[in-house]
Amino acid sequence: MIKNKLLLIFILIVALGVIAFFVRPDKTQKDVAEKITDQAGNQIEGGGILDSLNPLSIEELKKGNYPGSEFVIEQTLEPGSNYSRYTASYKSEGLKIYGLLTIPNGEKPEGGWPAIVFNHGYIPPSEYKTTERYVAYLDGFARNGYVVFKPDYRGHGESEGSASGAYGSNDYTIDVLNAVSSVKRLKVNSQLALSEVEGSIVNPDTIGMWGHSLGGFITLRSMVASKDIKAGVIWAGVVASYPDLLSRWRRNPAFTPPAGARRWRDVLIEKFGDPVTNPTFWNSISANSYLKDISGPLQLHHGTADSSVPIEFSEKLAGQMRQAGKEVEFYSYPGDNHNLSQNFNTAMQRSIDFFNRYLK
Repeated sequence: MIKNKLLLIFILIVALGVIAFFVRPDKTQKDVAEKITDQAGNQIEGGGILDSLNPLSIEELKKGNYPGSEFVIEQTLEPGSNYSRYTASYKSEGLKIYGLLTIPNGEKPEGGWPAIVFNHGYIPPSEYKTTERYVAYLDGFARNGYVVFKPDYRGHGESEGSASGAYGSNDYTIDVLNAVSSVKRLKVNSQLALSEVEGSIVNPDTIGMWGHSLGGFITLRSMVASKDIKAGVIWAGVVASYPDLLSRWRRNPAFTPPAGARRWRDVLIEKFGDPVTNPTFWNSISANSYLKDISGPLQLHHGTADSSVPIEFSEKLAGQMRQAGKEVEFYSYPGDNHNLSQNFNTAMQRSIDFFNRYLK
């Protein structure tokens, strides 16, 4: 009887060993790409990651609903040379987001004015004011016959919500996509005292997007997530893939994230590992992996002496766009800085001409 039990135990051990051999984990790169786990061991499926684990993914962004809202005119400002100026608010995920709105004077084109959603670069949220910074930039587009709206992003100035940052969260991009929908819905009302204008103000089929630095990162993400944006212009954009952001870009050491926020690099690597061990995750959150879905042509501008964002980011994106069969223009400015201060007028005229070509 004892011998029989020992034999049975031996057979069971051998059987378990055989099973373990055939189902053991395969640590090949193929397996890493197909069945990724986060650092806690939760399996990531389908060549991406589970929605509950990956609110930052482009697929999650593409699935979202961004209805925006009707604009509320908060204040009528001193007018520009040939356009009216307002501070206005709209809704994004239930938050009241403020922004600067300009509307051309005079006779509205058939179908409505073309519009540009203007994505500003990094400004410390506590220092941000709706009507300050980028004044000459907005004026350049506004006086050339564009409705322009510069959303403040949540947590900036008077906008509700927390300033979570652009790189570790899709929050700012969500605010911008809701701004696009709000611009499409812009209509004359009792708050907008515009002569010779009736009904819808914006042609929903002629909306472009401009972004600087961090705003360029948001512009690229928005254009692979939404078909509503017909053309994009990016100055000195943070437009690299996440693996390149990790390896090729560091902020000034003096930079500190908003109160309560951790650095996005630390948070994502801690949870998902680095791009070598978990490449599919990092590709899934990079807009560069989705250029086949981009909604329109791009124009890129970058100074060779930019000490904030490497020019190679724009150079590489231009190559990736061409490889994807997409239309792109790239302009470099020898010796110029992050704001293209030495070539501002040239870069602005090129930007206006580009939008005129695709939106008018």
